[in-house]
Amino acid sequence: MSVDTADPPPEQKPSGHAPQRPRSRRRTEVPGALLDRWPFRRKLNVLVIVPLAVVGVLLGLGVYSQARQARDADRIAERVRDTGQVARLINEVQAEHREAILLSVQQESLRSGATLPSTADYRRAQRATEEQAAAVRSAFGSELPKGEARALDYVQRLSVLRDKVERGSVPAAGIDPAYAAAVGYLIDGTGLDHFSDSSSSSAIELVDAVLRADAAHAAFEGGVFSAQTRDANGLTEYTRAVGAHRVYEEQSERFSRIAGPDQVLRLDGIERNSEENGIEDRFAELQIDPSSLQGQSPRQLRTEMAAGTRQAEARLEIARSLIGQIADRADGLSRDALHKALALLALALLGFAAWLTFSFLVRRSVVRPLAALTGAARQVVEVAGEELAKVEDEDDDATDSTPLRPHPIPVPVRDEIGDLAEAFNQVQVTAAALLERQVLSRRNVGEMFGNVGRRVSNLTTRQLSLIDAVERQETAPDILERLYRIDHIAVRLQRNADSLMLLAGIRETELDARPTTLADVIRAALGQIEGYQRVSLRSETEATVAPDITGDLTLMLAELLENAVAFSPSDTPVEVVVRPGTDVSADGGALIEVIDHGLGMAVERLDEENARLVRRERLDLVPTKVLGLFVVGSLARRWGIRVTLSRTPGGGVTGSVWVPAALLVAREPGAPSASAGAGREPEAAPTAQVPPTPAVRAAATAPGRRPAAPATESGLPRRVPAASRTNAVQTPTAQETTKAANEPNAANEPSTGNEPSTGNEPSTGNEPSTGNEPST
Repeated sequence: MSVDTADPPPEQKPSGHAPQRPRSRRRTEVPGALLDRWPFRRKLNVLVIVPLAVVGVLLGLGVYSQARQARDADRIAERVRDTGQVARLINEVQAEHREAILLSVQQESLRSGATLPSTADYRRAQRATEEQAAAVRSAFGSELPKGEARALDYVQRLSVLRDKVERGSVPAAGIDPAYAAAVGYLIDGTGLDHFSDSSSSSAIELVDAVLRADAAHAAFEGGVFSAQTRDANGLTEYTRAVGAHRVYEEQSERFSRIAGPDQVLRLDGIERNSEENGIEDRFAELQIDPSSLQGQSPRQLRTEMAAGTRQAEARLEIARSLIGQIADRADGLSRDALHKALALLALALLGFAAWLTFSFLVRRSVVRPLAALTGAARQVVEVAGEELAKVEDEDDDATDSTPLRPHPIPVPVRDEIGDLAEAFNQVQVTAAALLERQVLSRRNVGEMFGNVGRRVSNLTTRQLSLIDAVERQETAPDILERLYRIDHIAVRLQRNADSLMLLAGIRETELDARPTTLADVIRAALGQIEGYQRVSLRSETEATVAPDITGDLTLMLAELLENAVAFSPSDTPVEVVVRPGTDVSADGGALIEVIDHGLGMAVERLDEENARLVRRERLDLVPTKVLGLFVVGSLARRWGIRVTLSRTPGGGVTGSVWVPAALLVAREPGAPSASAGAGREPEAAPTAQVPPTPAVRAAATAPGRRPAAPATESGLPRRVPAASRTNAVQTPTAQETTKAANEPNAANEPSTGNEPSTGNEPSTGNEPSTGNEPST
């Protein structure tokens, strides 16, 4: 039926060398190429999310900073309150200091053999100091600073000094440094300097100033008191008192710079009481004449001691009240910081939500036009794809229309996206115009095919009528032989006209068609091809096809038979077998096999041609050399007939045509059987025994196709005269029998030169130059 076609050789350069493939070059990554490969939505999400993340981080840091300040302020308030216990401990240590000095003075003033002074007051002061040290540890708890812990340990280690003082072996000059160091350690160990960089550093400075001013004034009082003893180091004690008073003034000045007026006035109350006035008077006396230091009696010292105790209590009360005010201030700072943190958090959440909303709206304002553009583009692509996928082998004569209706995209703003939308609106209009023009062009091509087919059909009908009239009047055998050949060529030309009208989508039903057996349909198809002498028919069933499919089935079989004869060696037979279709489907039907013994096709080519028989294709997209199979496939899909191509054992191609049972009708009673001529070639059948084929309709032409007549001795089929076309079966007259007996064999007559070469003409009328390509 067909042979393989050789692929064209690759083009060569004029020098004769085969073209070389361009060398692949390694693509260099351009900076930012990764971003260029990102989808648009990802880029837009990054543009929205990254600023949101940065703003969220900054707001989070702000909220964390405020929360940390609130926490630090709360810790400072607790530390300030705990420092109040340290101030009390400092007061107890200073009271113990005064008792130690008094005891030392009493011991030094004893005469030989006198009773030792009582140490009860001194021991009472020691127990008060130890109890307050325990109170300090309890107040700080687990947060006790390491410096304060070391200071408390130092206070506990004063027990050695206390024993020496009780035994009277330590002068007043040796007592002052030990207790002064303990006070300094207690102040430095509070750890207030660790909070100096916080927002509540002013409270820290206030507390530190209060503690140091209190300690300095206490040292000043102790120095004045020690200078009044009979100690030989009285001048040293006086010098120490001067230095302590200077430190007090410095801390008082420091306190007044950062404290409020009320707090400054409160701190100045340390020097505005009766006990302080007496101390200031004695210090003034010492300042006038430090060399006039005179020791006082123990009774006078005890009086001074009592005054110092009252001064210490007043000073302690002032320090505690100031520390309480500072702690309250720290609490206020903590609450303010907490409120600021909460307000900042609320503002951050509100701002973040506003920013997120704004970003979402901006993103949507960008994405929605682009999504609309994408939707419009997809619509254009879908419509264009549907238009490209349309086929011309539809069963109905559907009217082409342009389904694309451009939907203009609104352009609210003249920006880049607006320009893109406006440009795409023009693209939609242009695409719609192109599709409309394509539909119009396809319609015009179909009309052109139809017009050409109608003209050729009308001309061949007139030609056949004229040939029929000449045949009626001619009796010379050689002239009749030539007339029969011309008649045969006209019938083939009529088949080509039917194919053209099929491609144009024109379909007309013949009203006078009758049921016809498959064998007669095959004979009618043989009458429309060249080289029919090589075809042998074997029918194993007397199936009869419906009238409305007779013409299309004849055209389909003629295309397949033309291919089988044209593309197989001239000395090989072509077999046509008709048998029941139960082997193909349980529904029955009939199976027609057209078997040739040529070179055949490759497996890939067979698969391609079988696929073309099944799927719908556009004629303007299919190569013209496969026009025959296009016609076969169109008719097969129209009627639901299954057509497949397979390899013939030994070489060649077998075309199988399965006709469904729905297209077959019951055989009419009294109708002639087709089995008489089964398995015999047309040229070998006696003229009197082979009935003429019934009239079959054209596939899509107004004038009916002429039925094929029985073969003459020369092998050419005879047409039925025009007067007998209305009969389905007719016996030839005696005159026609006589003419057939006198006709020479056409096979022995040389070609006139006007006839196409047998086996080399494709079914579409377009002759291939090599004869190796199917006329499908």
